[in-house]
Amino acid sequence: MSLKSMLRGTAVATLLFAVPVLAQTAAPSGSANQAGQCEGRRGKHGGGHKFGRMEHRLDKQVAEGRLTQAQADGFKAEAKQLHEEMKAARASSNGQVDEATRAQFKERRKALKEKIRAALAPTQQGA
Repeated sequence: MSLKSMLRGTAVATLLFAVPVLAQTAAPSGSANQAGQCEGRRGKHGGGHKFGRMEHRLDKQVAEGRLTQAQADGFKAEAKQLHEEMKAARASSNGQVDEATRAQFKERRKALKEKIRAALAPTQQGA
C-alpha cells in the first residue's frame, strides 16, 4: 500500500470518528439552557445547594393547598438568609468553618425544617 493511500485512509477514519463526537458534545450544552434547566451541578432544582430543592417542595405544598403563599415566601426568605450567612462564613474563613459554627448552622437549619413541619402538621392530620 502506498503512503498516499494510507494517509488518505487515516484522514477519512479520523473524520468518521471525530465528527459525531464533536456534534454530540456541542448540541446538549445549548439545548439544556433552552429546556429551562438552571445552571449548576444538581440539575433543574438547584445550583449546588439544597435551597432550590426546598423551594420547589414549598411551591408544591402551596399548589396542593397545604401552605399559603405568604408562609412559603417566609420560609424561602429564611432559608435564603441562612444559606447566604453560611456562604459568608465559609468565605471569611477561606472555606474552612470550625465545628462550633457548623453546629450552629446545622441547628438553625434543623429549626427551620421543624417550623415547616409544624406549619404542615394540621393539614397532614386532617388528610
